[in-house]
Amino acid sequence: MKKGLGVGLLALTAVGLASWIGHSRPVVRAADMPGMPQFAADGKLVRPAGYRKWAYLSSGYGMSYSQGNSDHLMFTNVFVTPSSYDYYVEHGTWHDKTMFVLEIYGSASKGSINLHGNYQSSFMGLDVEVKDEKRFADKWAYFNFDGTEGSSGATTPSKNDCWKCHDQNAAVEHSFVQFYPELLEIAKKKATIKPTVHFE
Repeated sequence: MKKGLGVGLLALTAVGLASWIGHSRPVVRAADMPGMPQFAADGKLVRPAGYRKWAYLSSGYGMSYSQGNSDHLMFTNVFVTPSSYDYYVEHGTWHDKTMFVLEIYGSASKGSINLHGNYQSSFMGLDVEVKDEKRFADKWAYFNFDGTEGSSGATTPSKNDCWKCHDQNAAVEHSFVQFYPELLEIAKKKATIKPTVHFE
């Protein structure tokens, strides 16, 4: 009896396995992975969706790389795709198809129970940075989104002021990890900081 039951179970398993092998299964493409850059037919970058679920890197307030002062101090929040973050932790560099989102908010000081300091107020837009070695001749490209744009073309020319600033001053590739404490420690351990970058 037990022997017959075992043979029957074995036959059912074989049938099920054959059915599973023969059944068509969805193919997972790189473009379907969370956080992968998506481009429209016209070559524009589709506005990144769900980026607040990505790896959060840091926030800044009133930061500027120029000597001039501004009366409108902004908050910035930086996110990077999860797979890119994991790769960076292991290697200290960014893999192809890495995408950063810099979220920009205005600042306010008077509201609710706040008596000191500033907090984030109205949404101002997104700056997006993408590494794609096949699509972009200079590997990295930069995109700007306002509050409603569904897609955006890369900032031109390819080696624009933003690209040049990142190329000359960013600590690791085109990323300012000198402003992201945890990533900076990783870069130091992996020895991936560009020798031309100054931290003082």
